Amino acid sequence: MIESLRREFNRSFTPQKYHSFLSALDRRCGTHIKFRVAETPCFFPKALIEQMSQYGQELLGQLLNSDEYRRHSDGTIPAEYNVPSESERPMCVQVDFGLLRSSSGEIEPKLVELQAFPSLYAYQPALMQQYVESFGLDAHLGGFLSGLDCKTYRRMLTRAIVGNHAPENVVLMEIDPLEQKTLPDFLLTEKLCGIDSVNVLDLRKQGRKLYRKKHGRTIPVERIYNRMIIDEVMRKGVNLPFDLRDELDIEWAGHPNWYFRISKFSLPFLQHRCVPRTWFLDQLPELPPDRENYLLKPLYSFAGVGIKFDPSDADVAEIPQERRQEYILQERMRFEPVIETPEGPTQAEVRIMYIWPEEDAPQPIPVLTLVRMGRGKMMGVDHNRNLSWVGGSAGFWV
Repeated sequence: MIESLRREFNRSFTPQKYHSFLSALDRRCGTHIKFRVAETPCFFPKALIEQMSQYGQELLGQLLNSDEYRRHSDGTIPAEYNVPSESERPMCVQVDFGLLRSSSGEIEPKLVELQAFPSLYAYQPALMQQYVESFGLDAHLGGFLSGLDCKTYRRMLTRAIVGNHAPENVVLMEIDPLEQKTLPDFLLTEKLCGIDSVNVLDLRKQGRKLYRKKHGRTIPVERIYNRMIIDEVMRKGVNLPFDLRDELDIEWAGHPNWYFRISKFSLPFLQHRCVPRTWFLDQLPELPPDRENYLLKPLYSFAGVGIKFDPSDADVAEIPQERRQEYILQERMRFEPVIETPEGPTQAEVRIMYIWPEEDAPQPIPVLTLVRMGRGKMMGVDHNRNLSWVGGSAGFWV
């Protein structure tokens, strides 16, 4: 979107540079990256990034400052996964925006969805740095938000994850972390924060405490950076070694209940110029006639699983009446292809990543961007396979 930077990058790009970039990124992460990484970063006007950052704070404020919404969201947490000692606010929030062209011809951000769950907080800075090094970008390009730099960001992230504990008593918890596509982020988090990634199935409960084994030692777990998605636990029928409802002597770096409270469930409650029209499916007597302009989404799925474009009566009929409150109908947005590439104009979905420190910060702090580039109906990397100049990317601002 910054024409001079876009033109210079495309002019100097070579496939050899890209392959060298991918190899260097694998080395930096300590593992092969299994999802597609785009050939290019994205260059955005600073004012656009600041606008999206502010919109995200306004949206979160609407939800978190509403006692009524808090009561509504109580019902989103499955009883068997309702974890005690819920925090007053989420530690991590992601707000995703699509870029559309307004009737006046301007590019404007529109909300896609929001989620109170960690994203790639350790991987994105590494990706930014590798783009700079491999493609010879100006090292002074903006990447971090809120006046942060590499050092202050690392301090904030480490403080948020580790808290006041010794790093060996803090774990990044996931189901089979070595098998997850997000493993690069896990390994980089270990380096940044000095903690270990642990398979939830390897934890053991004794009384009110959890323990893990390392090199023959039994180590108490006092704080958990939760990367385990409850949707995956339910879908795979994972038998956890402890009951999440137990009263445990544990602190959560990202309390699991917020995954449900701030999610696609939130969309029908939001009133903002950037929010597309959204309804709970059970509150609609029938689908609108212009169905090509809508999406049908399950509330609790990850990476675009279960989304229906141009939903039909048959799609709705497949959903039992008692489960229709678990789906939303959302106005479909046509992303503007704003990134000029050698393969043609490409769309970009921009995630603003927030951290809400445990200190008395009045609102979540925007820290980074994550960008998905695509030319298909959906922006996730899994939905743009066999294409080039698409995939996960990083945003720089000027």
